[in-house]
Amino acid sequence: MDFHPTEEQTAAAGLAARIFRDLSTHERLTAAGTGTDTELWKALSTAGLVAASLDIGLLGLVLLLEEQGRTTAQVPLAATCVYGIRPVAAHGTEEQRARLLPALAEGSAVATGAFPARSRVTPDAGRLTGVLPAVPWLRDATHVLVPDDRRALWLVRTDAPGVQTAAVETTAPWAAGRLTLSGAEAEPLGAPDEGAAYEAVLAAARTAFAGLQAGVCAGSLARAVAHTSTREQFGRPLSTHQGVMLRAADAHMDTEAIRVTAYEAAWRIDEGLTAAEQALTAAWWAAEAGTRVVHAGQHLHGGTGADLDHPVHRHFLWGRQLDAYLGCGAELLAELGAVLAKEQA
Repeated sequence: MDFHPTEEQTAAAGLAARIFRDLSTHERLTAAGTGTDTELWKALSTAGLVAASLDIGLLGLVLLLEEQGRTTAQVPLAATCVYGIRPVAAHGTEEQRARLLPALAEGSAVATGAFPARSRVTPDAGRLTGVLPAVPWLRDATHVLVPDDRRALWLVRTDAPGVQTAAVETTAPWAAGRLTLSGAEAEPLGAPDEGAAYEAVLAAARTAFAGLQAGVCAGSLARAVAHTSTREQFGRPLSTHQGVMLRAADAHMDTEAIRVTAYEAAWRIDEGLTAAEQALTAAWWAAEAGTRVVHAGQHLHGGTGADLDHPVHRHFLWGRQLDAYLGCGAELLAELGAVLAKEQA
């Protein structure tokens, strides 16, 4: 394994960090409410970072998402890349790639996905029927990647006949929505019976969102360190108290565990190696440890952390939403156990 980023990955991550730091401020996030920061999305697209997600690999995308998570920037970067650009490039036809990739790369089209397949969607002569209760970034999406009940992949336009969307408020401001398909027009992506395509997309998505969680946790911890280093109690900074130091140290180790497992899964996927269990491991750490870290970040702020308008509370909401989206720890462990048992058998 080699987690050292390439020159291109380092440059892309550095550029993303500057853009997120400059534009994803607390004031702008407050003004955006639950919607996408369209100016920030345009800046990322203009800088070529959305299009670069193919050139820098999944590990490079994880680095970009870490930077997004540090500032909880409200843009559909993860969804567009793992449910749009990467699947179309890997599993789409030549015509689909020529038609869809330019718009996705320049940010004029936004993709999302109904993953993992928890709701039953049935196909009938190229039309889909089913209800998907909470799809992230659906309110901004032009295309949705939908797996049917046999895990074949379909690409649905949100303005197609038979498609209805309704806003849904989740813990984090992800512009989520309820997707109702009533004989909706759809186009297949990949072979109709290619279950491998579903598994590949799911593994990449779990890895990418784990990388996003690593950034959310790092941002929460950085705020807690800054707060406890300047806030005094009994005449000395809170950070000098042993209980505070131990809680912060545990949060740091959890954050590093999320990061390194996401890096491993991304590296294996980029190398063309099997990565189902590594992606599940990264998702489990992101869900379980991520929850602990954002709770610690809020707790270390004391009464300030209970203020819903404080920036650290946004990290708490994002961390809990990523936990819910990736799946609870017990569910992920059960799936991981099944994968390991199947391999040993």
